[in-house]
Amino acid sequence: MSDTFGVGIQVTDDTLRFVVHVPSDIDSGWTDPDEFQTLVERVVWERLDKESVLGAIAQSTPAGETASLGTVTLDPDGTVVEASLSPPEEA
Repeated sequence: MSDTFGVGIQVTDDTLRFVVHVPSDIDSGWTDPDEFQTLVERVVWERLDKESVLGAIAQSTPAGETASLGTVTLDPDGTVVEASLSPPEEA
């Protein structure tokens, strides 16, 4: 069974933090939260240019907000089923 994870960048006054939104009914095959979060992050940065995305978010997203990058759907064995990702719209 595949799980779809929402991904985004949370902005604070002094940091940008990669966030993974985990579904409440996640497949029990995911036994290590750090493992799937690392996998999700790797999939995102394989498809988007990290430097330009983070630069755009830092300039256009106010502190306290989270810029959405889209979703990644994975099987517990690490297979990428689907990735619907895009850089944020520039303001």
